[in-house]
Amino acid sequence: MTAFHSSLLKTLIGIFAALLLMTSHVLAQTAPAEAPPAPAKIDQFIQLLSDPEVKTWLEKELAKPDAPASADTQSPETNPMAKSMVSSSLDNVKLHIERTARTIPDLPRQFMQARSTVMSELSDRGLLGVFMLVAIFIAAGFALQKLVFRLTVRYRRWLISLSKDTPQGRAKKISARFLYSFLMILSFSLGSTGAFMIFEWPPLLREIVLAYLTAATGTWAVNMFCKAGLITSRMNVAHAEEVRALPISNETADHWSRWLVIIGGWFLFVDATFSLLPLLGLTADGIVALAIPASFVLLCLGLVAIWRRPRSSVVEGKKQLVSHVAATWLMTVYFIGLWLLQLTGAWVLFSIVALAFVIPLLVIIAHKAVHFILRPGTAETGGATVPAVTLAVVDRGIRVALIVLAIYITARMWGVGMSSVQNMQNPTTSLIVRGLVNTLVIALAADFGWSIIKALIERKLGVHHHTAQDEHAEIDPQQARLRTLLPIISNILFASLLIMAILMILSSIGIQIGPLIAGAGVVGVAIGFGAQTVVKDVISGVFYLLDDAFRIGEYISSGKYMGTVESFSLRSIKLRHHRGPVFTIPFGELGAVQNQSRDWTMDKFNITVGFDTDLEAARKLIKRVGAELAADPEFAPWVIEPIKMQGIQEFGEYGIVIRMKMTTKPGGAFAMKRKFFIAVRKAFKENNIELPVPTVHVQKGEEAAPVVAQNLTARRKRAAVAKAAEDAA
Repeated sequence: MTAFHSSLLKTLIGIFAALLLMTSHVLAQTAPAEAPPAPAKIDQFIQLLSDPEVKTWLEKELAKPDAPASADTQSPETNPMAKSMVSSSLDNVKLHIERTARTIPDLPRQFMQARSTVMSELSDRGLLGVFMLVAIFIAAGFALQKLVFRLTVRYRRWLISLSKDTPQGRAKKISARFLYSFLMILSFSLGSTGAFMIFEWPPLLREIVLAYLTAATGTWAVNMFCKAGLITSRMNVAHAEEVRALPISNETADHWSRWLVIIGGWFLFVDATFSLLPLLGLTADGIVALAIPASFVLLCLGLVAIWRRPRSSVVEGKKQLVSHVAATWLMTVYFIGLWLLQLTGAWVLFSIVALAFVIPLLVIIAHKAVHFILRPGTAETGGATVPAVTLAVVDRGIRVALIVLAIYITARMWGVGMSSVQNMQNPTTSLIVRGLVNTLVIALAADFGWSIIKALIERKLGVHHHTAQDEHAEIDPQQARLRTLLPIISNILFASLLIMAILMILSSIGIQIGPLIAGAGVVGVAIGFGAQTVVKDVISGVFYLLDDAFRIGEYISSGKYMGTVESFSLRSIKLRHHRGPVFTIPFGELGAVQNQSRDWTMDKFNITVGFDTDLEAARKLIKRVGAELAADPEFAPWVIEPIKMQGIQEFGEYGIVIRMKMTTKPGGAFAMKRKFFIAVRKAFKENNIELPVPTVHVQKGEEAAPVVAQNLTARRKRAAVAKAAEDAA
């Protein structure tokens, strides 16, 4: 049920984010490209139209039969503004492809022009000199980083000494490692880019070197952060798999730390090169045409990384939703489709498809990282844990931050900001955008709030994951009761939170929720009258839970139903009979409940011994056997009072019936009583105490009469002895 709640909230957030992004882009396209004219010019225009001579001239021109049509009466084919507003996405794609195709033949000329620009500006150095300059300052960055590395020996020793066996120690260790990586990146940047900025350089040379030094710094940052988070096997770190930020193997860490640097380096250096092309005289269409081979190389690198990645092992027996081969093909098709969207210039769809992959991927990685770093400590450290509330705040906080950051970046890419939303001239469009923004905020807040509430409930109720050592441990009755109530409480709270979120969303988009609430009340009353049996079951179940009549795992009986409580809902309870069948019983039909698993149970049973038995000796033997069973490790945890003899129950037809009594915890009497019968029979046999068995003697002829008379006399004597004993008692 918890997984369903989380999936539902994630789906709502994704839908609202997509709607917001699409609407924002449409508004960006329909927004006016230029600011309105100044008020002074408008006043001049109005005064000009008020001039009588101008009015007379306009009337004559409009009265001519061959007067041109006004802008409002022009067709979409002749009105360029109308054409741009009604053009479809397919028209934009077609126009993009046509412009790119027309630009490709002109690329050699633009290259020659760029080459002449570079050679004229850098005639004294040349391209080789530029590359040497970049290499020199990169080497300076490495030199400064090496110096900082030598100066931070004590910090590295302290970092290594941090504990990896507690969640707090792992979090501190990984944070310190990322901080150290940031320090190394900063020293490299100061030694390379910072040193370059000290000197005066020609403008074009300055832009070229800065662009490539920035790309080198970014590539080195990717390398350092991959090492800090993934910890490759080449680093020779002890227990590397335990101190990583993600639960991955050494092979996976080595693979992705290598390929992320390769892909990131290619992207950063290509981006640096493309940022210089406008300065060299290349047109925008030429840059778009050059982006085709560059993006194709990036696609090939990504596909090689995907196809050569190690197979992920199944963790803790969990089954993978998609096989390794199927996931590889799905990612291949996805990235090829994304590349084709980039080629066609369908940037709206490209952004949505990219976000649909990037946001869930980052959320999943962050979720796994948080739960892996803050996992419970080892047994040597006492199994230290992080409070569930803290875990939920960190996990959901990162998720909310990632979603908000992705939306902000996309809005900035499309040129949509809060000012543009507030200054919209169309009130309907402004209402829709604000409604979508409010919807997204409410959905994120609901998801964050539900995770906090769930963590608080689990912490308050003492819910934890049971291990093999906990199976025989004694459970606090109060916690057992609260764990029984947990499903009901969590479902009620989730339903309440979901309804409140939906009502707030409807109110934010301008829908009056008062009539909806009133209508829901009327419908609820009608349903209550039509489903009285269901209402009776629900109310009965609430009172059963309030009375603490049963808990999950207890053995109860009610009428003809009996069994162990497996689960229950608002309407019914499920009992597992000891022979296997499961009874699903509505609470309204349950009736009086007999709970046989609460606190303690007292069992009384009888044993028959012969009339000639020494009862005192039998009592001592029974007491000794009961004490031995109570001391047995198998039964000791269950025994409250050992088996002992209460006294004579009655004089039976074949012997004296004596009464036994024992008090145990629920569930411990059955096996011990069976063991007691075996032990007491052996003890009686060793001490010549008879356990009588009914027998029948059949004789015929004249010999039968004396025997019958003898038996009758013996029976009368036993009856007289029994009567005398009763009178004496």
